[in-house]
Amino acid sequence: MSLNIASNPLIDKLPPHLKQFIKPQNYEEYTPVDHAVWRYVMRKNITSLSKVAHDSYLNGLKKTGISVNDIPSMYGMNRILKEIGWAAVAVDGFIPPNAFMEFQAYNILVIASDIRQLENIEYTPAPDIIHEAAGHAPIIANPDYAEYLRRFGKIGCKAISSKRDYDMYEAVRSLSILKEAYDSNPKDIEEAEQRILTLQNQKEDPSEMALIRNLHWWTVEYGLIGSVENPKIYGAGLLSSIGESEWCMTDHVQKLPYSPKAAFQDFDITKPQPQLFVTPDFAYLCQVLEEFADTMALRKGGHRGLAKLIESENLGTIELSTGLQISGVFTRMIKNEDNEVIYFETKGPTALSFREKELIGHGIEAHPDGMRSPLGKLKGINLAIENMSPRDLKAYNFYDGEYIEFEFESGITIAGTNITGIRNIKGELILIQFSECTIMYNDEYLFKPEWGTFDLAVGKEIVSAFSGPADDLSFNLVTHNPSSTTAKRTYSDKEEELHSLYQSVKNIREGKNTMFSLEAVFDILKKDHSSDWLLPLEIYELTYNRDKNFTIQIAQHLEEIQSKKPKIKHLINSGLEITHKNS
Repeated sequence: MSLNIASNPLIDKLPPHLKQFIKPQNYEEYTPVDHAVWRYVMRKNITSLSKVAHDSYLNGLKKTGISVNDIPSMYGMNRILKEIGWAAVAVDGFIPPNAFMEFQAYNILVIASDIRQLENIEYTPAPDIIHEAAGHAPIIANPDYAEYLRRFGKIGCKAISSKRDYDMYEAVRSLSILKEAYDSNPKDIEEAEQRILTLQNQKEDPSEMALIRNLHWWTVEYGLIGSVENPKIYGAGLLSSIGESEWCMTDHVQKLPYSPKAAFQDFDITKPQPQLFVTPDFAYLCQVLEEFADTMALRKGGHRGLAKLIESENLGTIELSTGLQISGVFTRMIKNEDNEVIYFETKGPTALSFREKELIGHGIEAHPDGMRSPLGKLKGINLAIENMSPRDLKAYNFYDGEYIEFEFESGITIAGTNITGIRNIKGELILIQFSECTIMYNDEYLFKPEWGTFDLAVGKEIVSAFSGPADDLSFNLVTHNPSSTTAKRTYSDKEEELHSLYQSVKNIREGKNTMFSLEAVFDILKKDHSSDWLLPLEIYELTYNRDKNFTIQIAQHLEEIQSKKPKIKHLINSGLEITHKNS
């Protein structure tokens, strides 16, 4: 088994917390059946999508070097993607939404390297290489769309999740794995689906991550472009689903103009979508994204942003008006009558940064048990400390080594010895350290001298709040340990025999030496693998217009399969039609 990771300079520059999700593609694990599944979907796509997909799709297939006949290699894709400023990495199924979007911000396409089973050839809820490589990769060759994807990643990775979001991620990941595992117990699948249904039915306001994930779904995954009357497909979920790409163009699916309202339209990953959204062009996607971003805590800050971080119970960051950034798990805030935050607390390891760089001496080692600080303007002169002139500072006795007492407009009082201060690049104070410090609010002690040195975060207000740390290196984020892993299949002797038959047909098509002739393969198929429908189609393709009698035998065999399995009749007919059109 290969342990090598396909790379290019963009991948080399990724931070460790993203690199932890990358896995080897292990190309040699793909079976001849897997390659046949890939080939069927790609031939079907090129035939049908040429009429309904955006022009960028077929052009992008050529630019990204994605082959019709063989599952793409990460090495090959990265050589070609490098030309358009992107790269691709293999991952194990679903990864956390923030991480997925952050990869996009780095111009990295995330590809789940597993491939769907033949039984799920039309659609699978599990991310797979057909969805990722055949769906996502070709469209990013369009510069306008690629820029949208990058900007979406940059904004989306800062969206704040709720606890329910984390639970939903694990539930969806578990279901997707069960659906693709060859030996899953139907009861386990039913329980996993019920778990998702239960979470979906929980009544709570959608988080930022839930809303932006909806926007991602209705654009990147299931987006249409053009006019409502005559749309084209650009969403990867549709491009990689040979069933839904046709279904979505019928009147059974409602077409709606794309707008920020799409953020409030939920989706069901297990079913075809009853409605889709149509953007007039890729530039409009960026316009809607910016409108949505203006509603996020990332840009609004304030008490609502801090409340979202507290509710998430996960690592997040607030940025103050001075540029000081506090990263940790936020647990408490106090507001005044105008809903302005006058005090906050974190618990556990906390780090302080400025412009995404940790302040020297203020990493998690300095703040292992959290941080707390009042915010706002000082009473009497109606100024925030950051806006105080040298004369104001002198009047308030803000000198290193001097004892000081002062009060905020909120009524919070501070008394202690001023040790030192840290300033930003504008010369504004952003942090002041005190010893022997006492902080009071009404009759509550917010800080006592015996608790150690106190760090006052200087800033009159919170201007931004977002998920994750300001400086990725402040915390040990290499902790990915999913509750479920994708299943690795072992094969019986009979299955291995079927693989060898598929390989023989592939070799014949490519002009290579083979173990069996087409006639021998067909005889063994009828005898020992009579329910397999894809390999007879491949044999039919090679004999059509060359051996009339043999072709008739194969067609009769396919008719027998159709009569026994009417649910795959349309798949067989599609395969036959593709051969007839291409001959």
